[in-house]
Amino acid sequence: MYGPPRSFFVMNHIDRKILNIDTIKEIHSLMGLPGPLNPLITIINHSQTKETYLPVQQKLLMNFYNITIKKSFKGKLKYGKNHYDFDEGIMSFVAPKQIIYIDDIEERNTEGWSLLFNPDLIRKYPLGKTIKHYGFFSYAVNEALHLSSLEEKTIENIVQNIQNEINSRLDNFSQDVIVSNLELLLNYCNRFYNRQFISRKMASNDLLIRFEKILEDHFYINAVPKLPTVQNIASSLNVSPPYLSDMLRSVTGQNSQQHIHNKIVEKAKEILATTDLSVSEIAYSLGFEYSQSFSKLFKNKMNISPGEYRNQFN
Repeated sequence: MYGPPRSFFVMNHIDRKILNIDTIKEIHSLMGLPGPLNPLITIINHSQTKETYLPVQQKLLMNFYNITIKKSFKGKLKYGKNHYDFDEGIMSFVAPKQIIYIDDIEERNTEGWSLLFNPDLIRKYPLGKTIKHYGFFSYAVNEALHLSSLEEKTIENIVQNIQNEINSRLDNFSQDVIVSNLELLLNYCNRFYNRQFISRKMASNDLLIRFEKILEDHFYINAVPKLPTVQNIASSLNVSPPYLSDMLRSVTGQNSQQHIHNKIVEKAKEILATTDLSVSEIAYSLGFEYSQSFSKLFKNKMNISPGEYRNQFN
């Protein structure tokens, strides 16, 4: 129904030779652009690039952050029977060291931009540490941020501020101003992603229902007991683990791991109340390798041990 923002895609295709790009200057050269004004950050207007000269589906491993927006999205995004109008701009976020690839030529759109910045730009600032908390850098491409026209204007204004600073004469405050605007940009994107979870509440609720069903089925399907994991459940739902946790948190206030722990404890309570199995046997039946780990989780959730809980029914 829709593709990720033009030009850059998280790699999920057949193996090809990987092209490592370590600097902003290298990506400018690859895209047929003049050298960057700032070696640590650039904003690329895709209408000015010569990406048609790049090999189709070329694998790239870029050692910098990449924020891309695709504009003039055609069509409506649909979940279930409802359409959503947050599709004027589609943003994707890629962290360093992720393999991406260039899209097919016929799918390219000359409207949009990419903001690329080297981790060294923010390393000495608090953002250098807190950037890892912006989970959307780990989202899959199909979990892109869909912007309303007002949201897109907000983003464009901040990006223009960054561009103006890049174009300005370098001074002792240049980097401070750029990093401040970057942090503002990321905070707005964080807000808009949370809005997206709310505005697509039906889709989020559907994902929650499917999540609960997979979690419930887990304890009946596996012949060999094993603990459910966020990774396995997210894979079954065809979403990335960070996106799943953020969606669940927006709907329920708890992340994926907390939901899993709650389900494990509920199952344990059921077994403790209705069987004579030992605590160790219950721990094993739920997938724990060590009964101490099970007992610790149970007590953290219930404030009493499994044995004390069972005694309430005697």
